[in-house]
Amino acid sequence: MSNLDCCSGSVHSWSYKNRAAAKHLIERYYHQLTEGCGNECCSNSWCASSVGFTRMDNNAAAVKALELYKVNAKLCDPHPSKKGTASTYLESSTHSNSASSDQQVNHKEALTLRENFKDVSYLTEEKVYEILGMCGEKEDYSPLIRVIGRVFSSAEGLVQSFRRSKPHTKEELKSLQGKDEDKDEDEKEAAACSATAMEEDSPSSSTRPGEGSSGDNDVQKLAPDEVSVDIDAVRRVYERLLSNEKIEAAFLNALVYLSPNVECDLTYHNVYSRDPNYLNLFVIVMENSNLHSPEYLEIALPQFCKAMSKLPLAAQAKLARLWSHYSAEQIRRMMETFQQLITYKVISNEFNSRNLVNDDDAVVASTKCLKIVYYANVLGGDLDVEHNEEEDEEPIPESSELTLQELLGEERRNKKGPRVDPLETELGVRTNDCRRPLIPFEEFINEPLNEVLEMDKDYTFFKVETENKFSFMTCPFILNAVTKNLGLYYDNRIRMYSERRITVLYSLVQGQQLNPYLRLKVRRDHIIDDALVRLEMIAMENPADLKKQLYVEFEGEQGVDEGGVSKEFFQLVVEEIFNPDIGMFTYDEYTKLFWFNPSSFENEGQYTLIGIVLGLAIYNNCILDVHFPMVVYRKLMGKKGTFRDLADANPVLNQSLKELLEYEGSVEEDMMITFQISHNDLFGNPLMYDLRENGDKIPVTNDNRREFVAQYSDYILNKSVEKQFKAFRRGFHMVTNESPLKYLFRPEEIELLICGSRNLDFLALEETTEYDGGYNRDSRIIKDFWETLHSFGEEQKRLFLQFTTGTDRAPVGGLGKLKMIIAKNGPDTDRLPTSHTCFNVLLLPEYSSKDKLRERLLKAITYAKGFGML
Repeated sequence: MSNLDCCSGSVHSWSYKNRAAAKHLIERYYHQLTEGCGNECCSNSWCASSVGFTRMDNNAAAVKALELYKVNAKLCDPHPSKKGTASTYLESSTHSNSASSDQQVNHKEALTLRENFKDVSYLTEEKVYEILGMCGEKEDYSPLIRVIGRVFSSAEGLVQSFRRSKPHTKEELKSLQGKDEDKDEDEKEAAACSATAMEEDSPSSSTRPGEGSSGDNDVQKLAPDEVSVDIDAVRRVYERLLSNEKIEAAFLNALVYLSPNVECDLTYHNVYSRDPNYLNLFVIVMENSNLHSPEYLEIALPQFCKAMSKLPLAAQAKLARLWSHYSAEQIRRMMETFQQLITYKVISNEFNSRNLVNDDDAVVASTKCLKIVYYANVLGGDLDVEHNEEEDEEPIPESSELTLQELLGEERRNKKGPRVDPLETELGVRTNDCRRPLIPFEEFINEPLNEVLEMDKDYTFFKVETENKFSFMTCPFILNAVTKNLGLYYDNRIRMYSERRITVLYSLVQGQQLNPYLRLKVRRDHIIDDALVRLEMIAMENPADLKKQLYVEFEGEQGVDEGGVSKEFFQLVVEEIFNPDIGMFTYDEYTKLFWFNPSSFENEGQYTLIGIVLGLAIYNNCILDVHFPMVVYRKLMGKKGTFRDLADANPVLNQSLKELLEYEGSVEEDMMITFQISHNDLFGNPLMYDLRENGDKIPVTNDNRREFVAQYSDYILNKSVEKQFKAFRRGFHMVTNESPLKYLFRPEEIELLICGSRNLDFLALEETTEYDGGYNRDSRIIKDFWETLHSFGEEQKRLFLQFTTGTDRAPVGGLGKLKMIIAKNGPDTDRLPTSHTCFNVLLLPEYSSKDKLRERLLKAITYAKGFGML
């Protein structure tokens, strides 16, 4: 139970005055238990200053404070020696016995000063400066500390504080664009609205200040990304006050008292729906630039995050829209606040399979709060919500899992498509709509969390979707590509096992002997014909079979496919498909990238099969050596190509169009180009295309050149290859349509998933390699091996990876994630090293010299091809 949780629920049902009085008494008991009265000779056994008192933590003190209040236990008056520090906290006592006449005079002055502000129930910037000035004259800041404590620990007071001045004309109110010009009229309006709200507020009702007609009217006047609080005023106030340590402590302690009540309000009293101005509270607290400091991490910030995580979806969306107008520095500060709390909780606890990080309320709550900042970062970035690919006209055939569910009398979960984040839907924006966020997406990844996350458990929570178990896969922005790839691996494997069970069930029911695997038997020299014909038959007859585990067999070879044979199959297929002689793709010598050939003679079915191959590679956790520009992956994720995508897809054309846009002279007279363009077909013959009707008669001018560039880019990246790409995408989705792929990954991560990492760090591979059969890290042959491998050139290193693992690319996360094993394969011999590519195992004889090792290893990796039984 968190601080004062226990008291907030019971106190809430009383009338407002009784609750305020009870709260003050409980606060006094709490500080008596945690700080004491300051009298070293105190005899009160429930005072921290007494000799025999046993110290207790904050949670225990909160519980005990309520108990002492219920039995009306003795309360100490603050000792004179304690006055300076006690005022830092929310002590409500204003009576103490002085030791001398001078102290009595000073105390009376202080009381008079405090009495002047006892009726302050909410704050404005002017009121803060007024109190600050008076306190500065007396050199006693305790009245200001007390006012801050009272207002910032009260949801009612904080919601009403720092309101923006109201526009003074009806026309400006309607347009939402009015500016404050007549201060006197604004004050009269504010006073009238406050009076209306007070008339509607009664002790027996649950309406709070700001919930009456005033609150409702404010909401009607505000845009979706506006709040009634003056954010600039709040920032100025924090800047003035946070430099004072005692005043800063008042903010800290007030937040401890505020958060449990706010959590209760949002959980049980539906307060935001009655008064959307309640959101002001969160805006004001989040402007505190010290939230990430160590003092807040233990109690105050975790409790506040728990309260904030209870905000309804509409409130979260409004916060995200509001914060999207903040600067990158302000977004980064809020992001770092929540990230620091997550990291602090992760490193201060020992999370494992029995003590899951998913069960830590503070980590879960701060992750949910971080999601709001994440979408603010997306909304505030460079958005492109218009250029979206059209959905497939024909629905993708669904898995036969539906038949199994019906057979068992159950309803299928998630019938339509992949999961979509509710906040994303509420905001009407997707992560893929953002080309450049305010701060890089990578900064939202929390590595310590990724290290302790039990992904198998987290994936289970993700699929089951229970309310009492949180899955970090619902917040994929906080996960790195390695962790998300593991979640995708579990999803793919479970789907494979599901298809296998379905096959067995059909075999029992129908009496037919069905194959539980997607089995492909191919000839090495006819691999395209054999593989694509077989896949085409499966796609037409039963697309659900594509979700089975792939099992490849090369005719005439003895290799058993435990993963390695499939790797070589994919590599050979890719080499054949992307051969420029076939003509399905064009190759750019400058960028070293492939693009769809708009003049290809191949039918759409061939591109569909290529899409299936890419989907199967992801589904079966195989890396492909494909070289597409990033726009292909953006298009696979539902975004059309635009001029900005030409930079890597066709840099020469991109530069020409860029120069056209920047040209300062007369485009029409100097360049003499029209809305008719030409491109070459497969045989180099020029083909003409009108970007607009009668394009050859429409000149490009300074006024319409942006339209020309946009339409030219659209033709090159979308319209000219529309048939080819749609077929390709359809094949890809045949395999991945039920996968969380689109939900978890951004386009650049999809590329990493398919192609692996191009950065080969063999030092990282050496650190993670394991040894077997008598070898260890200190063996002579092992030391010779690594010295030899590190001396290889880039091409030889890639050949070694191909020989050992079946691919020359590093997996997601780099070579350190490969888990290679080097096993002893007998004493010195003339035999070559061999490998089990299925398991990344290198079988290395104990050669007598380093030179012999180098010679044998180079020969093995240079001439390796085919599979046999060892």
